[in-house]
Amino acid sequence: MTSFPDLPKTMTAMLLTGHGGYDQLQYRTDVPVPEAGPGEVLIKVAAAGVNNTDINTRIGWYSDRGPNDGAVEAGSWTGEALAFPRIQGADVCGRIVAVGPGVALGRLDQRVLVQSCLVSLRQNGLDQWLGSERNGGFAQYVAVPALDAFAIDSDLSDAELASFPCSYGTAENLLTRSGVKAGERVLITGATGGLGSAAVQLAKRRGAEVLALVSPQKMDQCAALGADRLLLRDLPLLAQIAPTSLDVVIDAVGGAAWPDLIEAIRPRGRYAVSGAIGGPMVNLDLRKLYLKDLTFFGCTAQDEGVFQNLIGYIERGEIRPLLARTYALSDMVQAQKDFVAKSHIGKLVLTLPQ
Repeated sequence: MTSFPDLPKTMTAMLLTGHGGYDQLQYRTDVPVPEAGPGEVLIKVAAAGVNNTDINTRIGWYSDRGPNDGAVEAGSWTGEALAFPRIQGADVCGRIVAVGPGVALGRLDQRVLVQSCLVSLRQNGLDQWLGSERNGGFAQYVAVPALDAFAIDSDLSDAELASFPCSYGTAENLLTRSGVKAGERVLITGATGGLGSAAVQLAKRRGAEVLALVSPQKMDQCAALGADRLLLRDLPLLAQIAPTSLDVVIDAVGGAAWPDLIEAIRPRGRYAVSGAIGGPMVNLDLRKLYLKDLTFFGCTAQDEGVFQNLIGYIERGEIRPLLARTYALSDMVQAQKDFVAKSHIGKLVLTLPQ
């Protein structure tokens, strides 16, 4: 490993010690600094965003046996058991301070954003995710594959840049997989969350007509994102729009009202999902799926080129960060509590001790 000469031996990090409550988070100042292995870079983390996946991983939500039945050993994105302690954090903005064998020395000191799903490590269609299968950004240093660390040239702050990777990468993947085009009518659920607000911006960038499903308390803020029409989450969807009037639904919510989303899609329309904060179990009438010739997309692993495209949008100023608030890493528990409260619009971001 080739590094700057003042690289420390230990670092500050927030460790997840097991599935469970906030007591499973431990703030430590004596965690060994990782090394950059072959094909890897070591990044000094400046800022890291908070995401739904941090809470889901902590409580074991990804286990298909449920987070509350005592059977959450398979608690990662891939369905495998997590190795503890784990450093979470899917959003990383920082600078490369060391390179492993096989990585060009010219990458030292590059400012980078890391692709949250480590596409370079994809095996059998499954990705390793930063902060789940691999240690992530809730630490002063993180080692990642060089191919997943993208140089970024931007005047935005570290905290603003850290708001992009997971939410915007996921949103762009949803739009890419479902083939959203200019002029199409697109409904976005959870439109004021990190993923939803990103999807609103990115769909508008493509020239789509965007309908945003929001809570009454956040209508003014969501209007500022550029949505063409705001729909109230608390009212039945089909009382606000006609059936078969949508080309595409971009969903991160699921839940009991899910059948109305399918009813609202036109024949040969598309539905793309990457989240289920309203509840993972939904009632699907298979006749709606096949008689309307609908196409469903489950979107977790990002397509090749999605993150590189996102870097371009950022550098050209085509999308903007939605930074709601920053916290010190030591205030992680409060940041997660505020995240769960859902009173913000955009992203909550942790800053790292420098």
